[in-house]
Amino acid sequence: VLRKKYSFFERCQTPALACEITIQPVDIVGVEAAILFSDILVVPQAMGLEVQMIESKGPFLPDPIKTANDLTRIRVPDGDETLGYVADAIKLIKQELNERVPLIGFAGAPWTLLCYMVQGKGSKTFDEAKAFCYTQPELAHQLLQMITDTTIAYLKAQAKAGADIVQVFDSWGGYFSPADFEILSLQYIPKFVADIKNSHPFTIFSKEPWHR
Repeated sequence: VLRKKYSFFERCQTPALACEITIQPVDIVGVEAAILFSDILVVPQAMGLEVQMIESKGPFLPDPIKTANDLTRIRVPDGDETLGYVADAIKLIKQELNERVPLIGFAGAPWTLLCYMVQGKGSKTFDEAKAFCYTQPELAHQLLQMITDTTIAYLKAQAKAGADIVQVFDSWGGYFSPADFEILSLQYIPKFVADIKNSHPFTIFSKEPWHR
């Protein structure tokens, strides 16, 4: 019913709706933990990119990052201003859960978010994102650092609002050779560990980097 009445990002950005959707599996199925209803692409939104969620096709970013000039269109935002609705949702969820089960928060890893911010949509290869990193490495690392700074602050805010554990998803980490994975993905992960792990439960999932 909610899916028909509200758009995807309306559901993400309305704390009461995100709360209701998060708790449904706990009430209906009896799962052992609740997972925050949100999306990894709220971070590119907060940084200044338009993100659309197209039914049956998935995410679409109409103005992706391609050049140094494009980088001036995004920023490391004030998380309370741009992503405060997530913290508000977490507080509501924790109240409604009343300690029945833990709540898991999450965000996308820098490389995974770069894929969408440069490619502009999902892909089986993310060839444009990889080409961006290979041909404009300095720009790629500038973007990866901006994403890292934004996401660390975002996960800290989730933890402060009440998430019992936070997770980073590197969904496209397996698209690299071992050497490229080290340079473009793995080198940013310790920054999350250093800033979050010592103060809050934290875990990382990277899909298919079999060489690690």
